[in-house]
Amino acid sequence: MFDKLDFILEKYEELSQKVSDPEIINNQPVWQKYVKEMSDMEPIVKKYKEYKKTKNDLNDAKEMLDSGDEELRELAKMEIGELEESIGTLEEELKVLLLPKDPNDEKNVILEVRAGTGGDEAALFAGDLLRMYTRYAERRGWKTELMEVNETGLGGIKEAVMLIKGKGAYSRLKYESGAHRVQRVPETESSGRVHTSAATVAVLPEVDDVEIDLNPNDVRVDVYRASGNGGQCVNTTDSAVRLTHEPTGLVVTCQDEKSQIKNKEKAFKVLRSRLYDLKMQEQEDEISAQRKSQVGTGDRSERIRTYNFPQGRVSEHRTGVTLYKLDYILDGDLDEIIDGLITSDQAEKMKNF
Repeated sequence: MFDKLDFILEKYEELSQKVSDPEIINNQPVWQKYVKEMSDMEPIVKKYKEYKKTKNDLNDAKEMLDSGDEELRELAKMEIGELEESIGTLEEELKVLLLPKDPNDEKNVILEVRAGTGGDEAALFAGDLLRMYTRYAERRGWKTELMEVNETGLGGIKEAVMLIKGKGAYSRLKYESGAHRVQRVPETESSGRVHTSAATVAVLPEVDDVEIDLNPNDVRVDVYRASGNGGQCVNTTDSAVRLTHEPTGLVVTCQDEKSQIKNKEKAFKVLRSRLYDLKMQEQEDEISAQRKSQVGTGDRSERIRTYNFPQGRVSEHRTGVTLYKLDYILDGDLDEIIDGLITSDQAEKMKNF
């Protein structure tokens, strides 16, 4: 079935010649387009070349079975077993590489964290999650920018919006959408009783202006005086911005910057991503069969993970994995969980391959 992939090798070779052409090099937008195409194809090309070489080696080994040398035939039998096993592994790896790619995977992320049920304890937990994702971004070498935060008096947050910039950010963080539950004894609890609280996480791909049709006439812009601690200018000028998208009722606020213009720019960025997410949700509702092929539904109300402090464990409900390394995970060590989710997602999709 993979022999038909020869056309990919031909296409890759053709692109390789193009990116070396001086005329194309001088046309940077075209040159960059070809370089990106090559970069996207490279993992498949390398794996397919390895697959072809292994198949050729297998054919050579089978020819050795006709040899009159008994020792040579025994060596060939051993080699055939190893090569057939390698071919099976390579075929599975090729299937994964050939799975349809999410067009949003390479995009930056707008991550939203909101305290759910549980009062002050939920707000503290939401703050823990925001720090966890900030630390994870640092570990991956991604940049973060806090776009909006609504803090509580006890050091927690009611809600926060953060922009995460980095290669493949959405491809890994998209699995974090859903309800996160925490079980722990609050500091204010004198009897030592464990309380359960929750926070929700929404992961949206950052979208370009051209990807969502946003009519400025549909957006009501209100400016007001920012609240909270912000230095000399933040609380004395109308720098905060509230956008209301009247057709959908979506509301976005931003008061992080001292400049009204910068707050407006950030708010529109978040609004575009929320509208894009809404559009994607509507499309996914229409193709619910495809939805079932993903790990979980990504629904904001779906309980995806539990963080149990007394036992020091984190339970990932979609894959059934429990890890007793709560402190490490809250410090941003999320790769083991996310890698498991990616593997499960790929396994589900391969059933229909």
